[in-house]
Amino acid sequence: MTPRKHQRGVAAVEFGILIIPLTLMLFGLTEYGRAIYQYNTLVKATRDATRFLSTVAPGNGWAQARCLARYGNTTCSGSLLAPDLTDAMVQICDATNCVATHAVVDTGQGSVNLVTVTISGYQFKSLINFPIGGLSVGSPDITFGAISNTMRQAL
Repeated sequence: MTPRKHQRGVAAVEFGILIIPLTLMLFGLTEYGRAIYQYNTLVKATRDATRFLSTVAPGNGWAQARCLARYGNTTCSGSLLAPDLTDAMVQICDATNCVATHAVVDTGQGSVNLVTVTISGYQFKSLINFPIGGLSVGSPDITFGAISNTMRQAL
């Protein structure tokens, strides 16, 4: 036998061995990218809601701000920005309900009133997660920490 005949099919065997870990890495990277995308979407939603509340008087505009944080618009129409984002996950603090931390503060050069929008307890659910024999195989679900934004509010 010539050395060339000993090598027949080696590339196919190597490909068969490497395709499984390479595929798992590819799916892992795409899921990690989706998680970062959803996190970034929630960060932008809290920023938009806080910016909206900074233009209205304390205690006003909460319903519209919650809609901005969940749907990306003030009318609560369309689809959610992130799947399973509930109204209870969106907290709003201003001088009317968080007096200890957001009361009107005199800075010596005028008063400052703060407003904060926080999304907490949101869990990213992976698309690649399936049970095999009682074990969960795939990407784990990730619970994001509190995503918060604070701005100065109009008095």
